[in-house]
Amino acid sequence: MLRYFWDAASALNKDALALDEGVRFPLCKKGRLASLVRKAGLKEVEAASFEASTLFQSFDDYWQPFLGNVGPAGSYTMSLNRKDRKQLEARLRETVPTDETGAISLSARAWAVKGLV
Repeated sequence: MLRYFWDAASALNKDALALDEGVRFPLCKKGRLASLVRKAGLKEVEAASFEASTLFQSFDDYWQPFLGNVGPAGSYTMSLNRKDRKQLEARLRETVPTDETGAISLSARAWAVKGLV
C-alpha cells in the first residue's frame, strides 16, 4: 500500500523521498532486523516476515486514509496544496493496480524477531 504511495509522491516531488518509510526504516528488509538484534547481544535469533492481503473496494477506499493527516503518508498528503494533492491522487490512480471491478488488492508486510538474552 505504502510503496505505491511513496513511489508516486517521490516521482512528483523529490523532497518526498526523505519521508519515504521504506528509505527511513531500512530495518524492514530481510536480514536487517535479525542482524541488529544479534549486534545487541541476543542469541538464537529468529526473524520472520508476515504478509497479509489488503483489499480496497475502490480507489477512493485506498485514497481516503491518506486524507486523515495521520502518519507520515497522511501528513505528507495534507501538507500539499490542493493542486499538488490532486496531482498525487491522479498519479496513484494511474499506478495502483485495480481489477476489472475497480477493486485494489495489495500485500502488507510486518517483520518480527525473537532471541535469547
